Amino acid sequence: MRRAVLKVRSFSIVSLRDLLVASGPTILIVIAAVALAYWWVDPAPPRRLVLATGQENSAYEEFGKQYARILARDEITVELQPSLGSQENLERLIAGKADIAFVQSGSTDDGQAARHGLVSLGSLFTEPVWLFLRAEAKVAKLTDLKGKRINLGPAGTGVPRLFRQVLAANGVEPADLRIGTLANTPATVELLEGRIDGLVFSSAPEAPLIQMLLQTPGIRLFDFSQAEAYTRRLPFLTHVVLPRGIVDLGRNIPAQDYHLIAPTATLVAREELHPALVGLFVKAAYAIHGGAGWFQQQGQFPSPKYTEIPVAGEAARYYRDGPPFLQRYMSFWLANLLDRLGVIAVALAALLIPLSKIVPPLYVWRVRSRVYRWYGELRAVEQAMERAQGEEREVVRQDLLHRLDDIEERVNHISIPLAFADALYGLRSHINIVRQRIMAGTVTE
Repeated sequence: MRRAVLKVRSFSIVSLRDLLVASGPTILIVIAAVALAYWWVDPAPPRRLVLATGQENSAYEEFGKQYARILARDEITVELQPSLGSQENLERLIAGKADIAFVQSGSTDDGQAARHGLVSLGSLFTEPVWLFLRAEAKVAKLTDLKGKRINLGPAGTGVPRLFRQVLAANGVEPADLRIGTLANTPATVELLEGRIDGLVFSSAPEAPLIQMLLQTPGIRLFDFSQAEAYTRRLPFLTHVVLPRGIVDLGRNIPAQDYHLIAPTATLVAREELHPALVGLFVKAAYAIHGGAGWFQQQGQFPSPKYTEIPVAGEAARYYRDGPPFLQRYMSFWLANLLDRLGVIAVALAALLIPLSKIVPPLYVWRVRSRVYRWYGELRAVEQAMERAQGEEREVVRQDLLHRLDDIEERVNHISIPLAFADALYGLRSHINIVRQRIMAGTVTE
């Protein structure tokens, strides 16, 4: 009775040790799968990236600073990389020296973006072609530029390639002009000093140099009166109007409406840019470019239109559906973490369903094996009695009875879950049966 009471006290509902041993391989497989899903299937977004902007005092430079400030709120460091302009930005993207860049529409050749793994995050704003001339230059149409000293900017910008196409549409060869290649700021100084006749920018009106030149006496803006025709000849251009008085209503600057031709500025990225960062940049683009401006209506930009480079899938979804559901209500990093946990949940479900069919049998086998292994001991006792002969039989019987007592004592100390108690009591019953047979001397094969 004392042994039975002690044994009941050792019973438990579940054997945690056996459960852990049985499920150990499964746990290791699940941990490995979770780690693989977490780091490889959907890695965390980088916290630092490079944005190629533009020249000093350009709209690209100013907008780059705004993107850096907005993304800093989500603990993303945006390193601004000054450049000459669109062409150099494209080269940096292709070479892997920048992750994302401002690029002007019309800057890429057919298929160039696809060949080099570049995608668009959407168009941001129009960049009118600003042809500023000294008042004494007497230029009424583009053919009048022949022989004039006109600065188009360095080769790394998009302006030289763009304006050469405009000249070609007018039957003017670049060799007919004296073309300069100065950057925007020194070219402006040259224009104000009278050492060149004109210069060409392609920039948003927010650029400080544009704002200054529009209000400088003796400097006039060229009116592209045939702007609509240009858009038919060069599809990447749009026709925009600079309204009378938009610069300064009180002083009526400008004093007339100006018709301008304009490509669009786009955000272009390497296709491996993390999808979460793509959405973050589009969100920032809405904050920066979503308002009304000199050439755009409220909500016109950013847009997946007006770009010849294919729009990234994540950006297209953002334009269609808005920000991801979780990012509407929580911080970027928390939302991203929960999204990644969703990937882990899928991996867990794929593993746990089949593995759950393996663990229970292993657990049952391990628990019952603590009982079943003693049947081997009982069979060995019976075989020893069967082999005993003559006078030694009585000595063997006493020795086997002591051996059975030892087996019973050790069995009484087995800790086993209550669900398997029947096997333990069955074993104890069988020990008693073997004892009785030995005592009666009736053990036979």
